[in-house]
Amino acid sequence: MGLRDVVERTPGLRTLLDKAYRLYGRRVEVHLANTPHHIGVILDGNRRWAKATGGTTAYGHQRGADKIGEFLGWCAETDVRVVTLWMLSTDNLARPAEELVPLLGIIEDTVRGLAEAGRWKVHPVGALDLLPARTAELLKRAAQDTAHVDGLTVNVAIGYGGRQEIADAVRSLLQEHAGRGTSIEELAEVLDVEHIAEHLYTKGQPDPDLVIRTSGEQRLSGFLLWQSAHSEFYFCEAYWPAFRKVDFLRALRDYQQRNRRMGR
Repeated sequence: MGLRDVVERTPGLRTLLDKAYRLYGRRVEVHLANTPHHIGVILDGNRRWAKATGGTTAYGHQRGADKIGEFLGWCAETDVRVVTLWMLSTDNLARPAEELVPLLGIIEDTVRGLAEAGRWKVHPVGALDLLPARTAELLKRAAQDTAHVDGLTVNVAIGYGGRQEIADAVRSLLQEHAGRGTSIEELAEVLDVEHIAEHLYTKGQPDPDLVIRTSGEQRLSGFLLWQSAHSEFYFCEAYWPAFRKVDFLRALRDYQQRNRRMGR
C-alpha cells in the first residue's frame, strides 16, 4: 500500500495534509505568471485508484468524472482558455460491455452536466460515428447548446484516437477537394501541413501548450499526436480521482520554468 492509499484510508491524516497542501498551493500561485492557454489532460488511473481504495471500477470512473468540474474551476482561475479532456479512447471501445456501458453512462451524465452548467463551451473531439448513437447525439446537442457561451472551451475527447484523427482529417481533406474537382496530382502539388490542420477535430484552436498525464505513466498513447508537436509534457504520479489543486499548480509551475524553443 502506497502513501496515497494510506492517506485516503486515514481521514485525520488526509485533513491535516489537505491544510498543508492549501498553504503550499497559495505560495505556488503567487509566483505563477506565464500560464498555458491550452491544456490537454489524459485522465488516467481511475481503475487503479478504485482498486487501491477498495471500490468498484464504476466507482473509480465516477470519482474521475466528479474531478472534472473541480479541475475546470482551477483552470478558470488562470489564463487557460482551452482544455482538452481525454475521457474515452478508440481502444477503450473494445472493453467488455459490463465496464463500457456504465462508463458511457457516466460520460454522458458528465457532458450533460458540463453543458447545463452554462460556464463552458463544450466541443466534442473524436470519431462520433464509432460511438453509440445516443452518446453521439448527446455530444452534438451539448455542443449546440453551449455554442454561445463565452467561457472556457472544453474539448471532450470521447472515442478519440490520434491516428484516427489524422486519418479522418486526410479523408475530409480529400473529400473537400474531390468536391471541387481537384485531381490527386493537383492536390499533391500544393499540399501543406496547414491543409491537414484545417481538418483536425480541433481546427481553429491553438495547439496545447501543456499536456498533463496522471497515474505515473509516461507516454502519450496517441493523444493529440499532431497538435502536441511542440507541447510541454507533465507526468504526475497521482491517479486522476486523487489529482489535487496542488498537483495542478505544480504542473503550471513546472511549465513556467521550461525554456520553450518551439523546435527552433
